[in-house]
Amino acid sequence: MSQPLEILNKYWGFQTFRPMQDEIVDSVLAGHDTLALLPTGGGKSVCFQVPALCKEGLCLVVSPLIALMRDQVEQLRAKGIRAEALYSGMSRRQIDTILDNCRFGDVKFLYVSPERLKTELFLARSEDMNISLLAIDEAHCISQWGYDFRPPYLEIAEFRQRLPEGVPVIALTATATEEVQSDIMERLEFRGKNAFRKSFARDNLSYSVRVTDDKEGKLVEILKKVPGTAVVYARTRKRCQDIAQWLRRQGIQADYYHAGLHPDSRATKQEDWIKNRCRVIVATNAFGMGIDKPDVRVVAHLDIPDTPEAYYQEAGRAGRDGKKAFAVIIIDENDPKKAIERIEKNFPTLNEMRHVYQCLANHYKLAIGSGEFNSFDFDLPNFSKKYGLNPLLAYNSVKKLAEEGYFELSESFHEPSKVNIKVDNRRLYEFRLFSSDYDAIIQALLRFYGGELFGNYKRISESNLATALETSPDTVAKILRTLQQMEILDYDERKDMPQLTYLESRHNASNLPIDVKRYEERKELIIGKAQAMADYTTNDKECRTRQLLAYFGEEYERCGVCDVCVSEKKISTEKLKQIRHDILLLLRSGQREAKNLHDALPTSVDIATFAEIVREMAEDGQVRLEDGMVTAMGK
Repeated sequence: MSQPLEILNKYWGFQTFRPMQDEIVDSVLAGHDTLALLPTGGGKSVCFQVPALCKEGLCLVVSPLIALMRDQVEQLRAKGIRAEALYSGMSRRQIDTILDNCRFGDVKFLYVSPERLKTELFLARSEDMNISLLAIDEAHCISQWGYDFRPPYLEIAEFRQRLPEGVPVIALTATATEEVQSDIMERLEFRGKNAFRKSFARDNLSYSVRVTDDKEGKLVEILKKVPGTAVVYARTRKRCQDIAQWLRRQGIQADYYHAGLHPDSRATKQEDWIKNRCRVIVATNAFGMGIDKPDVRVVAHLDIPDTPEAYYQEAGRAGRDGKKAFAVIIIDENDPKKAIERIEKNFPTLNEMRHVYQCLANHYKLAIGSGEFNSFDFDLPNFSKKYGLNPLLAYNSVKKLAEEGYFELSESFHEPSKVNIKVDNRRLYEFRLFSSDYDAIIQALLRFYGGELFGNYKRISESNLATALETSPDTVAKILRTLQQMEILDYDERKDMPQLTYLESRHNASNLPIDVKRYEERKELIIGKAQAMADYTTNDKECRTRQLLAYFGEEYERCGVCDVCVSEKKISTEKLKQIRHDILLLLRSGQREAKNLHDALPTSVDIATFAEIVREMAEDGQVRLEDGMVTAMGK
């Protein structure tokens, strides 16, 4: 078995682990079930990737987010580590090929959504996989007390029972209250409680709330005061675009980012920001997932985040380099009330959800009992218009039905086309001899993408093939579809739309078995979290860091750098000046006993603070303190 530091240095180029990473890695390698709580940017992935590379066999990673799966797979491949991912929108044959490679190939990491664990195909193939570690990312999703509970996560414990005895599980999350931590370990059937938790405190991060009736003006003021890269979060796509344009008019280099942009545009904007060619990115809250940019100096929110967990993660994208950074929420006086009302509207009635469920079945032409694990493009505006639905109601209904485990809904993402040649070399050669019309494109495929097309799905570009063949991308796609119909290859066309995947066969909408009690409990819980976030923005008496950490069950005195603490310091400085002035004024009449002097002060101050002030004045040469008596110098 390889040594952890050797692996860390070989693939990541680091000589040492970050604080607590080594303890977590050692725990996993010792075969212990392990819960790792590390703040955003704390290096959670290393905590399971290093021990997995130390061990023989496959690491199965359960993750709820397609974007994070794809990012981590790409990062591992860039290091020369074989990794695959299964997610909604893939063809049955593509899934089949990946699972076979995990059984018989050299795949080291397989990323799957929790829904995948209960499919017959996966369960059958996993029996032949040499799984040595089970990693659960975003583990708070397993707890009904978490802010992003997903019922399919409850299936993980049942799947775990299929693994050989002794295969450890590592659960990872950036945010979890004490209640959620206990729930995670219980639901994953930990063999003994074993949690590693790094403090949620970020000494270099200054939290603040600014109340104003001119949000744009306050944002510009902050960005002009604090140089460096910034992320500005806004709730809607149009708002992102408008704010970016406003900032540019104020002379601040800015751009906008949201899931509705063309994939190439999103990639360019993200790269420009990462490479500091763009200073400020104005984005919806999906931006930043999986992006490790250390030098962000400001994270600003123009709307109150839905939960303290979400805010902690988003704000935590600032100052990962350890240098001073700022997280600020800019609100008007009505925003806290509007935030609660917005969350309440996110919960449709049961009849509204059943109606939307029926409309989806009609839209995709699904009969009762069909559709399990079928994926479809989900065009919300078109769907809403077709069935006369309020788009927000339709979206919230689909989201809640997804949370109940009926669907998996991915946000819009770009998935390039892929090709896999289904026949062997001999059969392909024969086909080319007798089907010369297709020889040119097959030759181009082999020249561009090589022999790996026979064993794996390779990403292709219709545009590049079209250029080589002096034709159009549409013509290339048409030929590839024909070759697929002839069963020469499998052509998985590009996807740019959100994907809606049915996780269960279609139900009769009128009898849709929604867990009403759990739904109401979730509603109450989420509204409570929204209230906690609203309270955070209105409480200007208690240290911001202390407020956030108390929510996560961590005791903390005060940070000294948030807006509340800084305000207190300013008051203390003014008060200190006044007390010093009063002391010298009282001493004009001559020497006084310290206690008598304290009692005579017109400005209220406790005895300990008074004693410290007198000591400092003595060190400055303003007074002399001797035998409990205080004398002004020169008197």
